[in-house]
Order: sequence, then C-alpha cells, then structure tokens
Amino acid sequence: MQHTLKAPVEFHGVGLHSGAAAHMVLRPAPIGTGIRFRRTDILLGNATIPALWDRVERSPLCTRLLNEAGVSVSTVEHVMAALVGCGVNNAVIDIDGPEVPILDGSSAPFVRGIMERGVQAQAAPVVALQILKPVTVEKDGARATLLPSENFEIEFHIDFEDAAIGRQSKVLDMRNGAFARELCDSRTFCRQADVDAMHEHGLALGGTLENAVVVDGDEVLSPGGFRHVDEAVRHKMLDALGDLALAGGPILGRYVGERAGHSLTNTLLRELFATPGAVRMVVCDGQEAERLPGQGLVWAEIPQVA
Repeated sequence: MQHTLKAPVEFHGVGLHSGAAAHMVLRPAPIGTGIRFRRTDILLGNATIPALWDRVERSPLCTRLLNEAGVSVSTVEHVMAALVGCGVNNAVIDIDGPEVPILDGSSAPFVRGIMERGVQAQAAPVVALQILKPVTVEKDGARATLLPSENFEIEFHIDFEDAAIGRQSKVLDMRNGAFARELCDSRTFCRQADVDAMHEHGLALGGTLENAVVVDGDEVLSPGGFRHVDEAVRHKMLDALGDLALAGGPILGRYVGERAGHSLTNTLLRELFATPGAVRMVVCDGQEAERLPGQGLVWAEIPQVA
C-alpha cells in the first residue's frame, strides 16, 4: 500500500549553500500526488515543483529542482532520502525559500520528525520501477550503474586523497529499515580546501563544523569526529538514495556508484528512461512491497543523534 504522513512535520534551519533561513513543512497528500515541493514565498504563478528526475538542473554540489516557471528548490536529497527511507509515497513540502534546511547535514532529523508524527496507509498499491537490464553512465573517472535485482540494493565506492577518508566501500540491502538504521545519521562531508574554494565563490555560506564533517589531510576538524568510521561512504549512499527517489517510484534493482555524485546519478536516471526495455512499472503485491525501503522500520533503531 502507498503511505503518507499522519500529520504535518515542521523544520527550521538554514540552507547549506545559500545560508538563507528556511521554514519547511512536510504535509500529508492524497494518493497519486507523489512528492511535490511548494514555494510559499512565491505568490504569483506556478510555485509547485514535482520531485522528479526530469526537473533536475544538474549540479555537482547538490540536487536542484526547477519547474517550467523557473521556480526552484535546492539541496533536496536529504529530505527525499528520508521520505523514501520511511516509505512515504505522497507528500507536499511547503518551503518559504530556495533551499532545504541542512539541519545537522544528515537525514536523521527528517526521519525522526516523520516517525514522531507517524505514517498512514492509503488504499492504493505501490507502483515500483523494476530494472530489467544493466544501464551505466561514466564521466571523469566516475561511474554509476543500475542492475537487475529482486530487492533495492546500494553499493558505493569512494577514494579520496585525504587520509581521514581514503578508500571506502559499502553494500546494503535497503529492506527492513536499513536506511534509518545504517545511513540516515551520516552527514555531508568535504575537504577544508574545498570549503575555502566554495567560500571564495559565494557557496557553502550556511556550512559550519556542526552541519558537515570537514577534513584536512588526516585530521577531522569537526567536533566529535565521524559518527561511523565509514561515515563518508554511508553519506554518499544516502545521497544516492535521495537522488534515485526522483525516479517517480521505488526502485527494484541494484545501484552501484563509483566516485559518483548528484549529477551523475541524475544522468543515470535519464539514461535508464531513454533505454528501451531497461525498466518497467510493476504494481507491488504485499510480498513485493515488503522488500521496499521503509518497510520494517522500528523506532528504537533510529539513531538518537538528531
């Protein structure tokens, strides 16, 4: 069955890149709505932005959605990951600015907010996207692939010069609340040199050592260090889940990312839908629905960091 929120959930914070304050409310929505953002500060014209792959304006730093009227919302990946990780299919997200609040740099605050209010079943089956044959895209030494699989799985590999991160790999079957348990508290991360460069270009204005893990060589500058020894690759998996949530439905397949980022994952979705016979829509029965992210989520397993 499809699911929506039982009640609105509010969040306040600043955008990572803009530094602008934002008030955001996740609201219940009827069957068939999907996920939509609505800019409440835009009073004239079309202020609704569907959370779909073909509305993405590709960027290496975050995922930005743009509607036909030129209205946008950016850094949507963490809240999108939380929604799919909690099994929410239908929601309207009201926001009074151009960027989703970064909060602590992870999805944990969104997950806890959603689960505190609860989700409710809706009288309609979930329609999933089943991957039928491999699709791969590559750029500048990075690669992203979707492969056939009965379940939704994520595999990711990263390799950074900074010794504090280095090479990391992880594979997860996303069933049985795995997102909330294993990934949702993993924060965005960056190198100090990249922070300096972004500041010079007017970016990452809302970034602090409290909402991102900053490393410099073998040193972790953020207080408390990493939440997991492999927090960096876990966060890349979190980002991938949020970006894949823009496919328009849950995915039954295996995603493999090798040094991939937001832009490449969106390119992969575009290639998927452009490749004849690569994907089909399937109406999930009860057994198939149990294999989707968000099923089997247990409150006690949600990290307490948020």
